[in-house]
Parts: sequence; structure tokens; C-alpha cells
Amino acid sequence: MLNSVIVDDEPLARQELRDQLEQAGNFTILAEFNNAIECLTDIHKLKADVLFVDIHMPKISGLEMVNMLDEDDRPFIVFVTAYDEYAIQAFEDNAFDYLLKPIEPARLQKTLTRLTHQISQTASQPIPAQPLTLIPCYQQNKVRLVQLNEVCYAFSDLSGVHIGTNGGEYHTQLTLSVLEEKTDLVRCHRQYLVQPQVISEIELLDNGSAKLSIKSGKSLPVSRRYLKELKALFGI
Repeated sequence: MLNSVIVDDEPLARQELRDQLEQAGNFTILAEFNNAIECLTDIHKLKADVLFVDIHMPKISGLEMVNMLDEDDRPFIVFVTAYDEYAIQAFEDNAFDYLLKPIEPARLQKTLTRLTHQISQTASQPIPAQPLTLIPCYQQNKVRLVQLNEVCYAFSDLSGVHIGTNGGEYHTQLTLSVLEEKTDLVRCHRQYLVQPQVISEIELLDNGSAKLSIKSGKSLPVSRRYLKELKALFGI
């Protein structure tokens, strides 16, 4: 059985796809989400084989959501759309397939047959990195879509990954690897990324590491492993 997740803001569209997948007999539906933000919160826990994603959704589109997933454990992606013009962009982003609404059973079956074969051959699919345009962040019961020009640093601890801005710190479901690859944040420590433009001072320490001071007044650690690259960035 192949584990699948459906992400679509239209209840009738989710039901239609769910019914067809259940009739196919080889797919277990782990979860359904009516928006991308809710999916980002839980997708890494679900360990899905395939993600059926509506492209046109409010706040964060399906294309943007897929680009926010960690490539190391990203499921196969099948985009679902009512708009033909999105199909080309979906394949530019190297999705496994796309389906046009309303979904024709014969067309879906072709996709499912190919998926079953491909998943038996490989566990993941390559999708070229696209720059992120925003970062969904969480604070209590609120979701804030942080623009990249607001981000000063990011770090991870036992409670997860956090984004630092001049307005405060927020939790995000994105990994440091995704943030490093798809933003202009640079690695300064195994658990820290920093926006180079906010660095005001680099203090070299006796043990070969360093400490960064950023414009907000906060200090960030620099490990010996990343100090050379950071100094080269500034021509030091």
C-alpha cells in the first residue's frame, strides 16, 4: 500500500480525489489538509509516499509549499489544478505528474500506475531548488508569513527551528537545510544561519571560533568549521 496525502482548499475536490484513490485499492490516505500551512506542520511526521497538491490555494500556493519541503524526505509530488497554464510550471519544478480538474479516472489511473512503479524503484525525486519568497512562522495560535527581508537569523534547538527578526523570534516548520539552500542566509554554526547584511562585528576568540554581533544587538556563535567561509565572504 502506498501512503498518500491530499492538500486542496476545495472540499468537493478532496472528496472526488479521495473516492478515486480508495477505488484504486493500492493507496492509503494518511491525511487531508485544506491549506498548505496546515500541511507543512504535519507532513514530516506522516512519511507519505505521494503528495497530491492543489496548485492554486490562498496565502501559500501548492508550488510554494512544495519548494519549502526538505528534499531529503520529500514525497513524490502530483500537482492538481483547474488551470492549464500551471502545468508547464509544475514540470519546470520537476513534479512527478499533474492532473487537471475535474480528474478523469483513466488519467488518474495512468498516474497511479507510474507512481507504483517509480516508488518501487526509488525513494525520492529530485526537484531543483527555487528561492523562497516567504517563510511561514508560528506564534501561539497565529501564523505569520515572514518576508525574507525581515529575517536576520535562524537557529535550531530541542523545540525546533526558529526565525529571528527585528520584531521577535518565531517558530517555523522549515528545516535549516531548506533555509540555507533556498535563502541568502549563510551557515555560521551547525545550529545557526545568519543574514550577512545584518552582521556588524565579528569577534575572533582564542579557541579558533568566533562570535557575531548583529545590528539588533544579539550575539550569534560561529564555529571553527564555518569561520573560514564566513571570513572569505567578507574578504577577511
